[in-house]
Formats: sequence, structure tokens, C-alpha cells
Amino acid sequence: MMFVIFYTIVLSIYLAVNFYIFSRGMQALPDGSTIKALMPWGFWILAASFVAGRILERFYLSTASDILVWTGSFWLAAMLYFFLAVVVIDLLRIVNHFLPFLPAFVTANYEKFKLMLFSGITITVLITIFAGHINTLYPVVRTLNVHIPKEANGMKRLNAVVLSDIHLGTLIGNGHFVKIVQQVQALNPDIILLAGDVVDEDLEPVLRQNIGETLRQLKAPLGVYAVMGNHEYIGGAEPAYNYLKQHGLEIIRDSVVKIQDSFYIIGREDRDKPRFAGRERLPLKELVGKADAKYPLILLDHQPYYLEEAAALGVDVQFSGHTHHGQLWPLNYITSAIYTISRGYGKVGNMHVFVSNGVGTWGPPVRTGNRPEIIQMHISFGEEL
Repeated sequence: MMFVIFYTIVLSIYLAVNFYIFSRGMQALPDGSTIKALMPWGFWILAASFVAGRILERFYLSTASDILVWTGSFWLAAMLYFFLAVVVIDLLRIVNHFLPFLPAFVTANYEKFKLMLFSGITITVLITIFAGHINTLYPVVRTLNVHIPKEANGMKRLNAVVLSDIHLGTLIGNGHFVKIVQQVQALNPDIILLAGDVVDEDLEPVLRQNIGETLRQLKAPLGVYAVMGNHEYIGGAEPAYNYLKQHGLEIIRDSVVKIQDSFYIIGREDRDKPRFAGRERLPLKELVGKADAKYPLILLDHQPYYLEEAAALGVDVQFSGHTHHGQLWPLNYITSAIYTISRGYGKVGNMHVFVSNGVGTWGPPVRTGNRPEIIQMHISFGEEL
């Protein structure tokens, strides 16, 4: 019932936003023109493609479903920017109604001006989407150094490479993921940590492309560890867990792992576990209690909530993802308002925190608010030299 209510609300909003954009677009086009006659067909095919593609994926994964998902995913980004443009224009129209400010040549040629504005906005949105997609194809490496004053049984330094939000599936396919893996391995990591959302809901596109064999290429002397994200739960936590484990990842689920008798990794189940699995995850206090706090404690928790609690319990480093820092500008302002740290490095008490933008994308294969990233954290232990 929760799913029915949730998706009913989401689809209602989606339909309303599209109708708003459509009605304003139709008003901008001259009566009797060919483009106005074709507009309803083209617009509603684009608007319906994402939903149709996702439904078709469930029953018949094929080239047809791929085309629909790709088309609809690009439309999601375009929809955001068309919506923002139309809202701004309508606000200006309201202001102009009460305080006229439009120059005379605009009012004298209003129909022509509307068509020019329609064309200009469409071209701008298309360029933005194209540039944002190119941006997704080239992850950057963020490198930083942190120090933990605890001793690590003789280990002085750790080269940890962290990925989050890969979202493997139809949009982040094997070809792109191979390049990400090559970037990671070129950093010569001591350990690789994946902070959730390795797969993008449905496992079938991953199986079809045999992406698991590329996952096996992630290698580090101290191992490759991951936690579950909300998208693993959306698509089915147990099948995702089994697949990832079978292909070389050590999945830490509400448990702790001691690495080379030097430090602990604490892996939390995702915050959305109760919503999808009907069971609560373990309290963080109970998890931390399973480790020896005299050693460095590294926490993997997909969603960056309750940072103050983790810091108070003695966690030394927390890695998270989930936010994508909005992914599409200006949504980053929303995530910044929701999370204590929406992206990048921060410190809460004595705890180092890094919240990654993610290396993949969700929804639109477009990033306009930030770069996809791979995190390389050089961690030193003991007394500073």
C-alpha cells in the first residue's frame, strides 16, 4: 500500500509538471503551424518514455526497453530545465502585468517574440543536457590526506579508494564501468570501499551485460568491501547481495570486519531497510560496540544521516554517498539544506567525513551540478611525524 501511495503521488506530480510545460509550450507556438500540430505527439511520447521503459524492463528486457529508458532519462533532465524556464517566465509575466517593464518592440511583436523565446529555451536546454551527459563520462579523482591519532598495530598509512552510487544497469553499463575500474586500479589502492548503490534497482540489465565479471577486476591487497544502499533494497536486497558477493565483493551488513589486525570497517545496512524489508537495522551504538575502539574505526553508511551520533560513539572516518549533491543544478541547494554534509570532506567533532557525489548517475545520465568522482583518501595512523 505504501508503494501504491508513493508511486501515485510521484506520477501525479510528474503528470502535472509535464502538463504545465506542455500547455505553456503550445501557447508559444503559432496557430496553424506544423510544429504546433506535431507538438502533442512528440511531447507526450517523450514524457511517457521513462515510465514505459521501466515497466517494459520488468517484463521484456530488450533493445526497445533500453531505447525507452535512455530517451525518458534524458527527458527527466530536460523536464527540470523546461519547468524552471517556464516558472521564471510566468513570474516575469505576473510582474509585468502589475509593473509593465517589457520594451515596446516586444509587446508590438509578441507572437514572434514567444516563438523566439521557445526556440532559445529549447536550444539552451539541449546544449545543457548534452554538456551534462559528457560530464558524466569523465569521473575525476579527489585526493585528500587525513590523520587518525590511534595506533593501527604497526600500520602507518592506508591508501583507501572509495566509490559510491555507481548505479550499474541500463544507463551505467559495462563499457563505462570498465573505464571506472581502470581508473580505480591505476590508483594502486590498499583497500577499495563501496558506499552503497552499486546496482541501480533492477538486476536484470546487470545480468544481461555480465557486469559481474568487471566487478571481479576490482582488486586490492586488503580486499574490496561494500555496503547496501537504498537502490539495492528497491530492486531486491537479497538477489543484489548474492550477486555482488558471488562477484568478488565482501558485503558488510550490520557487522564489523577487522582488517589485518590493524583497523575496523563498520558496515551499516541502509537507512531505508525498514521500508523495504520490514526490519530495522541494528543501532549504531550496538555495531560500534562490536569493535575495539582503541583501533581506528571506519564506518560505511550509504546515507549521511546522524553524523553527530557516529562522531560521539568514537568513529574516526565515515564514508557515505546517496546525495549525488543534487546531480542537476540547482537541486544541490536542496540536498545542502537536508544534509549536514551534502558533498565532499568535512569534520564532525573528531570524525572525518567524506560524502561522495557518486561516480554514476541516477535517473538522467546527466550531471550539471558537479563532477562524478572517485575518492582516494590517504589515511595516516599514530603520532604525526
